[in-house]
Amino acid sequence: MGLINNHISYVEFKAKNLEKIKAFYHQTFGWTFKDYGSTYASFSESGLHGGFEKTEDQVTNGALIVLYHQDIEEIKNKIINSGGKISKDIFSFPGGRRFHFIDPSGNELAVWSE
Repeated sequence: MGLINNHISYVEFKAKNLEKIKAFYHQTFGWTFKDYGSTYASFSESGLHGGFEKTEDQVTNGALIVLYHQDIEEIKNKIINSGGKISKDIFSFPGGRRFHFIDPSGNELAVWSE
């Protein structure tokens, strides 16, 4: 199945220690990992694509839901016009570009594009 606009395509978690979190999820659930430098690891074999981002901050709600949209500028404008707020403007990462937004209830999500 290919990528579909407006569908959840990725979930990102925060982690204090990437090696420890990778060992936990591999040993417990059989997930496999691919490292992107020393601060990020993506996972597979979980039913949904995702990754862990290293953080020194206290982890309160460590999950970031990431939606896909082929036209990142269009969906960014639609979010703003619908009452959302941009919390992290468009930036590049290995594989594409993304931005973060806050919905009207205060939930932070992200949108990515190739």
